[in-house]
Amino acid sequence: MRARDHGLVTGIMPPGARNAITDVPGVRVGHATVRRGEVNTGVTAIIPQPGNLFLNKLTAAVEVINGFGKSAGLVQVGELGTLETPVLLTNTFGVGTCVNALVRRAIAETPQIGRRTSTVNAVVCECNDGPLSDIQALAVTESDALAALGAAETTVAEGSVGAGTGMSCFGFKGGIGTASRRVAVGGQDCHLGALVLANFGRAGDLVLPDGRRADPRALPEAEKGSIIVVLATDVPVDQRQLQRICRRAGAGIARLGAFFGHGSGDIVLGFTTVNRLPHQSEGDTIPLVRLSDDRIDDIFCAAAESTEEAILNALCTATAVTGPDGLARPLLADWLAAH
Repeated sequence: MRARDHGLVTGIMPPGARNAITDVPGVRVGHATVRRGEVNTGVTAIIPQPGNLFLNKLTAAVEVINGFGKSAGLVQVGELGTLETPVLLTNTFGVGTCVNALVRRAIAETPQIGRRTSTVNAVVCECNDGPLSDIQALAVTESDALAALGAAETTVAEGSVGAGTGMSCFGFKGGIGTASRRVAVGGQDCHLGALVLANFGRAGDLVLPDGRRADPRALPEAEKGSIIVVLATDVPVDQRQLQRICRRAGAGIARLGAFFGHGSGDIVLGFTTVNRLPHQSEGDTIPLVRLSDDRIDDIFCAAAESTEEAILNALCTATAVTGPDGLARPLLADWLAAH
């Protein structure tokens, strides 16, 4: 059951047909879940569009709300405003392995990478699933990363799957969640979708959309988790606008009670499927279509609402996971059933 099945409705904008990031045409999501012994981890893959992303890049942006994180590739995204690989999410110690997988995949598609043309900027983001998984096992493999990419489809599994397998959120079991909003641009329906890897928030701080404070009755700890938000849209925006949109995801996170603590890594990556950029331009200029800034407030609202609902979906769909020393997190679904 997702958040809306529990009567938790976020905001006022209409969701897309799937209420998922895959409402943006061409976007697909896949997972590889690794569960053995005290290991509860995995990889989640977001394929932004079909085809060779290195040769036909997407306009992209990144917003670092609090930078306690070990992600890869974000510096170049921020500098150049392009995304040229799928996005992989995993645990903190799996970043390097996933980077290697993306690099090998890109070289297989475009053999001139690193030899007759530039190197490729692999984008991998992470959260620490240590409390519910033996992170020192370095369990994530390149095969897991490739399996997540190969499993990508328009139906998005949520909760304790893929990179979300061992994650915690506000003292409850966290994980993967997604949501979307529909917005009219130029007389056509467009979408903005969010996918989150939710692993943040102090126990007892969660505030539900109906005003209830959901307390798992766990011992309060310092805010030292993380959240990765990936925003996708088919609205024509440039990098500057896209970064501003990414910043509004922070409003959706904060509405639920987070305050971006010292030890929290809160990162938003966004891309648009419009305004593709060729690796090698044939001319001196590239024509782009850009939304009027006077119309951007609806997209801001969509970013905040879809991020908030994606987090709630991660919490509501999470299933029980037992980690090292028998550690487990309560389920928000159980709390909702009892209250």
